[in-house]
Amino acid sequence: MTSLLIHQAHCISTQNDNGIELQGGSIYIENGLIKDVLSAQEFLLRGQPLLNRADRVIDARHHLVTPGLINCHHHMVQSLTRAVKSVQNAELFSWLRGLYPLWAGLTPEMIQVSHQVAMAELLLSGCTTSSDHLYIYPNGVRLEDSIQAAKTMGMRFTATRGSMSVGQSKGGLPPDHVVEKEADILSITQQLIEDWHDAQHGSMLQIAVAPCSPFSVSPELMRESAKLARAYGVRLHTHLAENDHDVAYTLEKFNCTPAQFAQNLDWVGHDVWHAHCVKIDPAGMDLFAKTGTSISHCPCSNMRLASGILPLRKLLNLGVNVGLGVDGSASNDGAHMLGEARQAMLLARVAKSLEPFGCDTGPQEMTPQDALKLATRGGAQTLGRQDIGQITVGYCADLALFRTDTLELAGGAVHDPVGALLLCASQNTDYTIVNGEVVVDKGELQRVELPPLILRHNQLAMELVEKARNI
Repeated sequence: MTSLLIHQAHCISTQNDNGIELQGGSIYIENGLIKDVLSAQEFLLRGQPLLNRADRVIDARHHLVTPGLINCHHHMVQSLTRAVKSVQNAELFSWLRGLYPLWAGLTPEMIQVSHQVAMAELLLSGCTTSSDHLYIYPNGVRLEDSIQAAKTMGMRFTATRGSMSVGQSKGGLPPDHVVEKEADILSITQQLIEDWHDAQHGSMLQIAVAPCSPFSVSPELMRESAKLARAYGVRLHTHLAENDHDVAYTLEKFNCTPAQFAQNLDWVGHDVWHAHCVKIDPAGMDLFAKTGTSISHCPCSNMRLASGILPLRKLLNLGVNVGLGVDGSASNDGAHMLGEARQAMLLARVAKSLEPFGCDTGPQEMTPQDALKLATRGGAQTLGRQDIGQITVGYCADLALFRTDTLELAGGAVHDPVGALLLCASQNTDYTIVNGEVVVDKGELQRVELPPLILRHNQLAMELVEKARNI
């Protein structure tokens, strides 16, 4: 593997334990790992050998360098159904009921192409690691289809094996023909872990166990999934407390709150992360804080589906770890991680003014630095990774380089590059580096040719909708 030097950056936001920002600093990368992080002064003293040794040098004098952003919750296949007219104005449950019939027509090719499109969008936004929650498997679709897409794109990937087992005839939300038998779910998931999960430092692929939601799986499957995951030392993921209907379903069916539901089924702990939790109650917040349970905050999706606003600052003040997720490409309807971090910051600020007793902190509720931390270190902790999320010697060489001399940042980056990155209009990266490989080079994807990928993706999107109309 080649070596790389990021040289004399305008600013490096390390996101390390001390929150250091370096002006004019440099980063030396070798074999996929960060080998040295030097201030401008340190480079003058001992940097020349690194400059001579590097196979490639990127002049970063007009760049802000951040750790690669980390996406903790996504449904990449939904890029095929984003902006579908029939559900543009629907809330969660009616939105799902409108889309299940379309997703029933998915094919393996659709999975691979849609995931490549979603990952392209993420990589161009500075995201280097993503999870994905695939929970519907018609027509021979397998989780391996999404894994292959990640290998093609060069993205660090947590593939969560989602599932649905309780159809409408048993009181669930999905149609019966899209659910699976629980014994099959557990058997397939176990095999996937054995075949694909890599727990080593620098792993490019990990597997997590992810029954979809309280309204689509049984408590028995949740319990058995937790046992399976812990037997293999992998993480657990599901949706929880996403909106009022979600909470009402749990109260009616299980006579408990969503947080109690999770606790009763052993779905709390350092190895668990829940998506959304918009409607988590105070007791649930305390439970998550005490047990080390993480949350993936999906602000754009929560706004798009009118689900509500996560009490983000309250959770962080309690010590709950929070990462960010773009969520489904049909409920966002985009996958721009920098834009998601910006939205999280803005939504946290306005949320305070909506509380019953008014605003007592206002803009201080979420700073640009806080938002970037959610998208980097918060995401790393959410996915259980201790090798990504910060620019520190020994960590994976996953970096995003944003130009500071663009129209979007004009007049801002000269004052505060990090502040400008989050406060000004979101832009794409100039370089995205994953595992030491430059996968976005001067704003261009290196592993795939984008126009033919988009063309095929659009053809498949039309086929999927037409197939549903003809049933």
